[in-house]
Amino acid sequence: MGNKLLLTLVICRLIIVIPGLPIDGKLSIDPNDVEQASLDFGLLTRRQPLAVLHPGSAQDVARLVKAAYGSNQGFTVSARGHGHSTNGQAQTRNGVVIQMSRSNEGSELESGSKPPRPRVWAREMYVDVWGGELWIDVLKSSLEYGLAPKSWTDYLYLSVGGTLSNAGISGQAFNHGPQISNVHELDVVTGKGELLTCSEDQNPELFHAVLGGLGQFGIITRARISLEPAPQRVRWIRVLYSDFSVFTGDQEHLISLHAQPGHQKFDYVEGFVILDEGLINNWRSSFFSPQNPVIVTGRVLYCLEIAKNYHEYSAQTIDQDVESLLKKLNFISTSVFTTDLLYVDFLDRVHKSELKLRSKGLWEVPHPWLNLFVPKSRIAEFDEGVFKVILGNKTSGPILIYPMNRDKWERRSSVVTPDEGVFYLVALLRSASENGEEGQSLEYLIDQNRRILRYCDEAGIKVKQYLPHYTRQQEWMDHFGSKWDWFSEMKREFDPRHILATGQQIFTPTSVPHRIWLRCRRNQTVLYTNVASKLSKYVRIRTLSKCTTNKSIQVLNVEIDRKIQY
Repeated sequence: MGNKLLLTLVICRLIIVIPGLPIDGKLSIDPNDVEQASLDFGLLTRRQPLAVLHPGSAQDVARLVKAAYGSNQGFTVSARGHGHSTNGQAQTRNGVVIQMSRSNEGSELESGSKPPRPRVWAREMYVDVWGGELWIDVLKSSLEYGLAPKSWTDYLYLSVGGTLSNAGISGQAFNHGPQISNVHELDVVTGKGELLTCSEDQNPELFHAVLGGLGQFGIITRARISLEPAPQRVRWIRVLYSDFSVFTGDQEHLISLHAQPGHQKFDYVEGFVILDEGLINNWRSSFFSPQNPVIVTGRVLYCLEIAKNYHEYSAQTIDQDVESLLKKLNFISTSVFTTDLLYVDFLDRVHKSELKLRSKGLWEVPHPWLNLFVPKSRIAEFDEGVFKVILGNKTSGPILIYPMNRDKWERRSSVVTPDEGVFYLVALLRSASENGEEGQSLEYLIDQNRRILRYCDEAGIKVKQYLPHYTRQQEWMDHFGSKWDWFSEMKREFDPRHILATGQQIFTPTSVPHRIWLRCRRNQTVLYTNVASKLSKYVRIRTLSKCTTNKSIQVLNVEIDRKIQY
């Protein structure tokens, strides 16, 4: 009986929106859909939504949000892409998850409309894409025209709306800026259910707030992404360092060349830290040749990862260009590792490693990731205290480190970074394991993250979290600093009831459940119940089905067995 009563309440809390909600997609309470929306890549939190919307159009998203905004009952709405968040940012416990990405298992609509596919404007050099489109599909669509986006993430199975709500960074960011710096225009559904187009010239406040806005001001349903001619091949190089200051000096030199002609700079600059021999062969560094092994003997090594794009017609000069750039670097001379591959294979490199980890059961495990922006002036101190002390010689995953140029980031966006001309990303991309080793357990890694943050705080290293996770508003106020007042004002303007992206735990929803109703198939009458007054009467559900009698009302019908008392 308890389960039936709970299901009734779930439906009651949702159906309030249905009479005014003709949708092109599907509103689902299928247990598989709900369970998938309850989890994410991090596997650290679980919040079960009341239902999942698979939208067929931007209008579906707008209708749902508008219904939530206008209802007395109120419920929260969270947009979910490929589910790659690590701390429940796209989850909601008392609302509806909008499954924006098509490629998630079970998300394809059996019938009805589907969101639009990418549309490339070759002459104008941009592509219009659905907010839930995965970057791998944006790449495939644009390559048909010999074009490609300028700025990437390392992993392409992420949604456009998801990365643009954070920043979207990889080794191209020093040159082109993050992905949010390469957007011409957005369509956004605000927390009021308004579907608005915004850009530098049209609704500019919304445009800048949404970019890097952690989903707080609207759901991106369309993005117009800048394109460039796509190269055909990539020369991919890794070199090693034992001296941190030499390593960072070379990285900073390379990103300072961003204004130089293409043949006088690398197109991609990243790096990672090697603390133990095992990491030489992890998913991040898998192309080190077994025939030319690198042995780590109790010391920290640093790997510079660089790439040069080129076309086949310029293959005769690529060696000369690369050699000229490498001559100015100070790496260990015997540690040059080079490979050459197709451009698409380089961009999709992490996915291939993902498939290997999945086959071994090592992908769907907890991921207590920590991503930090560290000011250039304190990066050496961070190395001494974190890489060489706190982390020890076991890391349970890759540690990325690379610098970016602050002037490539739009200061009017919601993103916060250290206030220096150059800052570093340090990404601790660890995976927890229950193999009995203390240094790889989830509890150990979470505690280690806390120790890192505490060290930075006590040392006065003013780091900023990327993909931030806090649980108290004061922590969020400290994170945004001088932007907090503006950020709060934008929230009041575009999501005054705090409906959107509550999984971020920045603002508390203001909705108070009041009066709700459901439509019964037996006699098509309306039953009213007051949730706020502690329900004493419920209905027992005998059957549950999707409405097929009225195409304009996508309603989940319930057949009433009889009224029961509780």
